[in-house]
Amino acid sequence: MAKKFFGTDGVRGKVGSEPMTADFAMRLASAAAQVLVPAGGTVVIGKDTRLSGYLFESALEAGFVAAGADVLLIGPLPTPGIARLTQEFDADLGVVISASHNVYSDNGIKFFDRSGSKLTDEIELRIEEHLKNPAITLESQSLGKAKRIDTARVRYQEFCAASVPEGVDLAGLKIVFDGANGAGYKVGPRTLGALGADVIPIGCSPNGKNINDGCGSTKPELLQLTVPALKADVGVALDGDGDRLIMVDENGHLIDGDHLLYILATARQRKGELRGPVIGTVMSNLGLEKALQAENIEFRRVQVGDRYVLEALRATGGIIGGETSGHMIVLDKTTTGDGLICALQVLAIMKESGKRLSELAAGMQKYPQTMVNVLTTKRLDPSLSSEIQAAVAAAEAELADTGRVVLRASGTEPVIRVMVEGEDHALVVRIANRLASVVARSGA
Repeated sequence: MAKKFFGTDGVRGKVGSEPMTADFAMRLASAAAQVLVPAGGTVVIGKDTRLSGYLFESALEAGFVAAGADVLLIGPLPTPGIARLTQEFDADLGVVISASHNVYSDNGIKFFDRSGSKLTDEIELRIEEHLKNPAITLESQSLGKAKRIDTARVRYQEFCAASVPEGVDLAGLKIVFDGANGAGYKVGPRTLGALGADVIPIGCSPNGKNINDGCGSTKPELLQLTVPALKADVGVALDGDGDRLIMVDENGHLIDGDHLLYILATARQRKGELRGPVIGTVMSNLGLEKALQAENIEFRRVQVGDRYVLEALRATGGIIGGETSGHMIVLDKTTTGDGLICALQVLAIMKESGKRLSELAAGMQKYPQTMVNVLTTKRLDPSLSSEIQAAVAAAEAELADTGRVVLRASGTEPVIRVMVEGEDHALVVRIANRLASVVARSGA
């Protein structure tokens, strides 16, 4: 059965339009409580810095309390911080109000179970079944209550700092930190500073509307200019809800999720601490696969989405995985993707090795990659089109063992993403445009 409201990362949309309305949020809270929260159970609610966070926080609080759940209000804190506090407070459910890297006029609601993990498709379908009914309101004696937790930020900062290897600090590192004017705007600089780093914050002045606006992991250009201009050692950028990480080396060069996976995995391999395969996605650069192969590190791909990376890590016993976009998971440190914790692991590697970030990343060379988004007039499954499959087979034969072709349908719009990568940039572009033309004809 297909899900109607839940996407790859919770429910998301434009504020004021279904499903991101106050009424829907209250019904969603009621439905989630009926599926996941026993009578008298506890729910943790956190959010990013969007103006609409106040609206959805209140609506969710009302829905949960009316259904008999006690609510702990955390306020602005990165998504992984809510996952952690759900465990720490022994809560039955964690809720995050955020649209991650989207503009401020969007918002979303996502859940963590009591173990700090994202919900399964099966659980999300059960919640959607309850959404067919109005929100429930119990009798007065059975209602829940709500209170704010003032120690939440400090608890999460201490948890992040404890992920750094014993005896390692960040003294001597000059770090530019870009908080995307989002949920990590306080915890990021304060955690890095507490570990001894000289921290220069940018993107740490949220006003409710400037989240991800020209800053953060999806807009790292300012960080790339600032790091070399201030002669800093490294730049760290989170996205609006703090679960993505992009870094910048001392020269202002971007170090994305693929390079970060390589750095984390090879460092763990050298220390004898790496377990299981490294998990990437179908969009991970071929250069990462080749570089890990050269280090005798197994690499596996899953479909796009950090939830699928996490599932594969658990299934294989792995501890390191992530996406090119910067959704990074270090499973022996936390239960979900955490930009700040992953940044701390990389910074600790820099301190322990005495190497600059550019040196650590040099062992992996990215293959040229081109992405063409093809807008179709109808929903299209490329795997069911004989014309598209013939074109893909011809492209793969032309690339031989030096490249890859990936066609992926967007989960939110009638778009087919055509990705081609290989050693020869001109060839990659030529093949991508040719495939895009075939897809456009099939989707007309």
